[in-house]
Amino acid sequence: MSEHTNVLVIMTDEQQAAALSCAGHPLVKTPNLDRLAERGVRFSNAYTPSPICVPARAAFATGQYVHDIGFWDNALAYDGLPRSWGHSLQSAGVAPVSVGKLHYRNAEDDTGFAAQIAPLHILDGVGQVWGSVRDPLPEEPRSPNMLGGIGPGQSKYNSYDEEVAERCAARISGADPKTPWMMFASFVAPHFPLIVPQRYLDLYPAADMPLPSLRPGESCTLHPWLARMSAYHDPDQVLRDDAERRLAIACYYALCTFVDELIGKLLSALEKSGQTGNTMVIFTSDHGEMLGERGRWGKSTLYGESTRIPMILAGPGVPEGHVSKTPVSLLDAVPTIAQAMGVEPERAWVGTSLLDLIAKGEDPERCVFSEYHAVASPSAGFMLANARWKYHEYVGYPPELFDLDADPGETRNLADDPGHAEVLAQMRRGLRKICDPEETDRAAKADQNALVARFGGVDAALDIGPKGASPVPARESK
Repeated sequence: MSEHTNVLVIMTDEQQAAALSCAGHPLVKTPNLDRLAERGVRFSNAYTPSPICVPARAAFATGQYVHDIGFWDNALAYDGLPRSWGHSLQSAGVAPVSVGKLHYRNAEDDTGFAAQIAPLHILDGVGQVWGSVRDPLPEEPRSPNMLGGIGPGQSKYNSYDEEVAERCAARISGADPKTPWMMFASFVAPHFPLIVPQRYLDLYPAADMPLPSLRPGESCTLHPWLARMSAYHDPDQVLRDDAERRLAIACYYALCTFVDELIGKLLSALEKSGQTGNTMVIFTSDHGEMLGERGRWGKSTLYGESTRIPMILAGPGVPEGHVSKTPVSLLDAVPTIAQAMGVEPERAWVGTSLLDLIAKGEDPERCVFSEYHAVASPSAGFMLANARWKYHEYVGYPPELFDLDADPGETRNLADDPGHAEVLAQMRRGLRKICDPEETDRAAKADQNALVARFGGVDAALDIGPKGASPVPARESK
């Protein structure tokens, strides 16, 4: 590896692992990420540590599981403790810079960046307090209008992402070629609202978009945990008909192409400045998007549309044009950043460097973990997955077990099949080596109950926080 290596981490928000043309998607066009994958490794079994923004980003910041750091939901955001990989880099003499969405508590906390450029954090340092009301989950349904607008246009989020790309590209172009740098570029797209400039939407005629394949009451029966979630908060109710569902899907895919074009500007700045050869690029997303499957929009479930994420690694010492089936986590990106910059990993980090995993060779038995304790969930949900088996455990509800080789869409629950009892027991034991589900559920709800009490109790808390996406910051002067 080069003695002097830069690191560029590029993160989108709410992007399905499948929503890349290099991953074989029949509709989505992502030419810039395709080129990045051609000169690196794409991980086809990558997962988020939590399928919702704030906990996933807190886990990524610290390199630790959500249950170990206690940032459970979108009102309990990272505040700089425990220390982040940014702190580790600074201790080693590197000054990491963020450009774009962080979704931490605020810009004043020391979260490890030498500079935060146009940062997006939770609203007013408070976030979605209403989502912390889970013990018990209210019986009265909540207004599900979280998706925002749907259709052609230029939203504030589109303009914000364009600013992020412009400012990040400028910093790359102006970087001192003699000094190693680390930059975290973080976009909002393809996160809702599903508004996108017309020229991108023109690539995806709404009438041609396939409807979700798993629809409650038609092609699937909801698991009881998910049914309870949807009884309380059901975004699908907002969509008037299948024509609007097709339009929503078209806009989501168009946003994937929109953000791919912005990512292309960063990669072009690397190339034009002569830094491609000595810059490690990590592309990923914080979590996925259900996109109408099982009647759900957004994230917040343990199914693959929500928990699987795209992951591409390219740069010095990385094989070109390879697809790895080894299961990996967003948490594995943390020691990768450190290793690429010659910094010792922190003992608290639970991940393994992607570089080391590549060197080891394919490891389909490796297990990765995800958990959910946030908006609309009646209890904690946990996932353990390797390349073939995917296990879901819900506190107080039946488990799920899926054979991903035979059933990649996770449609046939094998948890009650006697022929799979041994696999079920093995996955259950593996999960308990990471955490105690019941104890973790109690800890999350205790912290959330304390938060709700600080805001005046349940009735008051239910009125605090945005229904949908956190607003973008006021546009800065450049």
